Amino acid sequence: MRWLTLYARSRQVPASLAAMVISAVAVWALAPHAGGRAGDPWLPVLVITAGVMAASVGLSGQDLALDRTAAIRWVPRRGAHVLLAGALVATVLLIAQTAGGDTAGTASAVRDSAGLMGLAALGAALWGAPYAWTLPFAWLSFAGFAPPPTSTPMRVATWMLLPSGTPAGTWTATVLAVTGTLAYAVAGPRR
Repeated sequence: MRWLTLYARSRQVPASLAAMVISAVAVWALAPHAGGRAGDPWLPVLVITAGVMAASVGLSGQDLALDRTAAIRWVPRRGAHVLLAGALVATVLLIAQTAGGDTAGTASAVRDSAGLMGLAALGAALWGAPYAWTLPFAWLSFAGFAPPPTSTPMRVATWMLLPSGTPAGTWTATVLAVTGTLAYAVAGPRR
C-alpha cells in the first residue's frame, strides 16, 4: 500500500481533493438558491469543471523523465488515474448536492465529469499537465456564450448543459472521455 500512498502524493491528490471540496462548497454557498431555476445545469457544471481543473494538476508527476523510465506499466495506471479522478469529481458534486438539498441527476454528473476529465486528459497529452485545465475551461466558456442548442452542432458544443439522456450530449461526452483517456494512457503527459 506504500506505493499507492507515494503515487497519490506525487500526483498531488490530497491538494486536488481539497481544492475540489472547497470549490464545491464555495459554489453552493455563493449560489442564489432561492432565485435559481429548478433543473438549471450551470451550478453542477461549474462544480464539475472546477473539480476537473483541480484534478488535472495531478496528471503528471514531479519528474517526467523518472515516470518514463520507471519499470512499471504506465498505461493501465494512467487510465485508472483518469477514471478515478472523474469518479471522484462526480462524487464530490453529488455529496455537495445532497448536503445543499439540490437534486440533480446522477447520470448527468457522471456524463459531465467523464467528458470533462477526458478533455483534461487530452490536454495533458497535448500540452502537459500544467495546461491540462485549459480544454475543460475553454469548452465551458464557449458553451456559456453559444447560441441555444437548436441544431446538432450546437447540441454537441453545449453537451454538458443538456439534460441527461440527450443523445448528442451522451455521445459527445463518451467520445471525449474515451479519446482523452486513451491518448493520455498511451502517450502520457507531454514534457
